[in-house]
Amino acid sequence: MRANAVKREPELQAFWDDSKIYETLSQENLGEVFVLHDGPPYANGSLHMGHALNKVLKDIINKYQLLRDRKVRYVPGWDCHGLPIELKVLQTIDRKERANLTPLELRKKAREFALETIKKQAKGFRRFGVWGDWEHPYMTLQPEYEAAQLDVFGQMVLKGYIYRGLKSVHWSPSSQTALAEAELEYPEGHTSPSIYVAFPMVNAAVAAQEALTPYLGHLGVAI
Repeated sequence: MRANAVKREPELQAFWDDSKIYETLSQENLGEVFVLHDGPPYANGSLHMGHALNKVLKDIINKYQLLRDRKVRYVPGWDCHGLPIELKVLQTIDRKERANLTPLELRKKAREFALETIKKQAKGFRRFGVWGDWEHPYMTLQPEYEAAQLDVFGQMVLKGYIYRGLKSVHWSPSSQTALAEAELEYPEGHTSPSIYVAFPMVNAAVAAQEALTPYLGHLGVAI
């Protein structure tokens, strides 16, 4: 390439880091604070094109706001809990060791795997040219993060927002856990046997009627 990007890009990024361009602009700009709350990626593997597209588009927004003289606050983070990370760990050990693995040992291995993955992903994001507070990321496995989550959950309980109910969920017999919609994998050509059936609504609670009327009009209610 005429621009010799393979050589020039690392030089430019080193200049950004050495000169603390992001830190200087985000602190000394005169405009209002602009915060980009970034949903964290899973710390469960190598970066792919989806990561690149997501982070580069958000980085464009942040740099645009910096050019508008605003104080940009972007703290990158990682989701370090959940089935994707556990499955990645289980794939790295043999069947015999897996059979003798206790839940506590699995969590320890998952933590180590997540921390190592975060280092690799952070290096990749910085190589993409993404600006942010990479020295102080948030990670959902941090005790202070978990404590903050428990505090928020406790407030929700006290305000009556948390309740126990029944709901059908996707279940994994092998992992013995519920699955999110995004975690479902179907063979090619799969056809779901589910059907939709309409039932006439006999009556509804007053609160439900008041809530649904403006939006549904004369429509029925989905079950």
